[in-house]
Amino acid sequence: MVQRSLFSSATPEWGTPQWLFDALDKEFGFTLDPCSTHENAKCPNHFTADDDGLSQDWSNQVVFMNPPYGRQISKWMQKACESAQCGSIVVCLVPARTDARWWHEFCMRNGAEIRLLRGRLRFEGGKHSAPFPSAIVVMRPPTHRLVSVDLREEQ
Repeated sequence: MVQRSLFSSATPEWGTPQWLFDALDKEFGFTLDPCSTHENAKCPNHFTADDDGLSQDWSNQVVFMNPPYGRQISKWMQKACESAQCGSIVVCLVPARTDARWWHEFCMRNGAEIRLLRGRLRFEGGKHSAPFPSAIVVMRPPTHRLVSVDLREEQ
């Protein structure tokens, strides 16, 4: 059974499964959740829609971002990419929409790390699994990226 509310505009905000956040937080040590509600925020330092996380400074933060899954997702991914260029690490939980323009503009460039999740997530507040696959996209500052390795020097 497909959960119709995940396709509707009833809410673009779906809470991240706690087990997934905990695993990522253990790896990254998040300091900011820029697009949450007070009820589903994963970090003490967080922004709600009223705070307008897109207009806030994310510089030098370790950001966990589960953006609204509506038409605004492109703006959130652009903000994540720009913030990584300014020194932040931004870990994004997004739909694996490999056919979307925002996917190619922001996930497939600038050395982003993409982790495809197996199966379908059940978001907090949802009775059923999402009707789409999800991905973790990790955007790092240019100084934190492995650009290339010349293995000939190691031999």
